Amino acid sequence: MISREELYELVWSVPMIKVGERFGVSGSYMARVCTMLRVPRPERGYWAKLGVGRAPTRTPLPEARQGDQVVWLQDGDLPLSASLKIGRTHNETRQSKSIRPASGLHLLIAGAKEHFLAGRDVEEGKHLKPYKKLLVDVTASKDGIDRALNLANTFFKALESAGHRVVIAPADQRHARTHIEVRESIPKKSQNADLYHYRDLWAPARPTIVYVDSLAYGLAVIEMSEAVLVRYVNGKYVRDAEYVAPKSWRQQNATWTTTRELPTGRLRVLIYSPYPGVNWSIAFQETPDKRLEQEIPNIVRAIEGSTHAVLQMVDEEKRRAEARHQEHLTQMEKWQRDEDHRRTVESVNDSSKQLGEIVEAWRRAVNFESFFQGVQHHALEHPSKEGEEVLERLKIARALIGSLDPLELFQKWKAPRDRYTPLPFSDD
Repeated sequence: MISREELYELVWSVPMIKVGERFGVSGSYMARVCTMLRVPRPERGYWAKLGVGRAPTRTPLPEARQGDQVVWLQDGDLPLSASLKIGRTHNETRQSKSIRPASGLHLLIAGAKEHFLAGRDVEEGKHLKPYKKLLVDVTASKDGIDRALNLANTFFKALESAGHRVVIAPADQRHARTHIEVRESIPKKSQNADLYHYRDLWAPARPTIVYVDSLAYGLAVIEMSEAVLVRYVNGKYVRDAEYVAPKSWRQQNATWTTTRELPTGRLRVLIYSPYPGVNWSIAFQETPDKRLEQEIPNIVRAIEGSTHAVLQMVDEEKRRAEARHQEHLTQMEKWQRDEDHRRTVESVNDSSKQLGEIVEAWRRAVNFESFFQGVQHHALEHPSKEGEEVLERLKIARALIGSLDPLELFQKWKAPRDRYTPLPFSDD
């Protein structure tokens, strides 16, 4: 991990190719990292000019804006916007609240369609599943991807025209994507809604975020689905309403019908809180008679009008999180105290047990030595070949018993403090 300040110092110290070698990537990749972190880098020819003492002064590192990524985690992937040729960071003069024109493509939309279409194979009529994970949060089918991206683009440009930045959530922030529901008519819980899940839907690596001042909102554009009666024909499902039965019975194959969720072409815009523990969201969705493009100004105003309430919820969750943290610390301290007491008692018991074993070993050693001396005395009083054999066997026996020195035995003893040092608690 490297911060933008550290990267700034690095790219102005050695050429970009050397920076890339340090991290095991190419120089052009590191240039994209600089773009992502808004780190200015030397212009072409800077190092040659530096060699002759004519290099220009460093371009200052701009302050990080709300929502800017401030560290590079070397995760091997970059947001789509960091891959675009948007000009070097040090040429950027807009402030965080600049108003951009509503025309043109937003950086998160430019190039996104190609990634959505070049994804995993999905059944016809199903939602796309691109391989790339750092993409704008759009869930749509092949037929609906153009409309979904166009709506997202118009929505994002309107937000930025109102002074709110739309970005992929920075990697160093704990923003989480909410559950995405694609069904147009969401069953009530009493109808066992939890039994139906879309486990195979694509999900981005990080949520798409809009910052209203310092408050972040998650954004998602979703092509909704509806329950449709389909017929299985020749290995695939077709809408039963579009099925035309063969005229000849010889051409008829075994078919059957079932109900499946299929994309409708109608869109939903979901705005939600990306802060863990803050359960808040609003959704705007199309009907056959109403398109969302006309609702975008109302959606922007709804977001702006919710900031006070959402900010209160975020602050309240922070207080709850702090309370949970303090409770966790209290429980951890209690566990540490209990564990410290257990290990302290255990060390005393183990030390006492070992000391008793040492005393018992000494008592046995004294008895053995008294016995050995008696044997030795009798063997010396009756010198003979048999006595010599007894003395030789006595040496073997003493070697088997080991040391009889009480000091040597006592030095092997481990006191309670040698086994465990109690923790110094503040109120002890």
